[in-house]
Amino acid sequence: MKALLVDAGNTRIKWTVVSAGRLAPPRATPWTDTRPFSSWLARAGKFERVVACSVAGPGTERTLRRLLRAAGAPAPEFVHSSAQAAGVRNGYRESSRLGDDRWAGAVSAWHLAGCFRAVCVVSVGTALTIDVVDCDGVHRGGLIAPGPTLMLQSLLRDTAGIAPRAAASAAARRSRADSTGTLGLLATDTRQAIELGCLSAAAALVDRTVTDVTRRMQGRPVVFLTGGGADAVAPLLRSACKQRDDLVLRGIAILAGIPVRRRG
Repeated sequence: MKALLVDAGNTRIKWTVVSAGRLAPPRATPWTDTRPFSSWLARAGKFERVVACSVAGPGTERTLRRLLRAAGAPAPEFVHSSAQAAGVRNGYRESSRLGDDRWAGAVSAWHLAGCFRAVCVVSVGTALTIDVVDCDGVHRGGLIAPGPTLMLQSLLRDTAGIAPRAAASAAARRSRADSTGTLGLLATDTRQAIELGCLSAAAALVDRTVTDVTRRMQGRPVVFLTGGGADAVAPLLRSACKQRDDLVLRGIAILAGIPVRRRG
């Protein structure tokens, strides 16, 4: 079985191929430039199935269908949240209200942990989402907050005084030959202050959630970190975590009944 797996997010399209249970390294490109995806499709060969998860709305799904049709690929099948799947029980009163990508990530993390340990799934993208599945496979709920980039954009857009100072400090930093761009514990200009503040807020929410879950469940969950903003948040986390770029893609395969190896 050779299948194309697609995670259609709000900002990016991410994809990989699963063949004989092995996942290829994931690729990604922003929706504003889908040419890398189209070029890759043109040389990728034939697929038996295309399975996708989409949270970006009908317009994005139409774009995906068009790109696949132009490449002669099968029409995409979409996985959706359900009351129960692959050993995991949805904790939402209305199971369909849980984002499909969150559901795929939760199922994937629980399987990666061996189907017997509690997991905490952190996805850092346009939104920052946190989901917890207990050792019995019960989704216990989650949190949604703005992702660091969305926080930053909101500050720059909605505060009259910060945006000009941020632009000036960013320009000054670029003009300094000795600037490394590395953020320390505290910032020394406005742009850095915004960037570090947003990242630190995200990391603090994750750490507090992990601490609270550990206390209430009387055991520390395995924390999985994924999403386009994971690399930026990871160094600020105090909680130990396993970073998996393919977490949602693995979940898509599991929900679609496509065999995928736990490791690798």
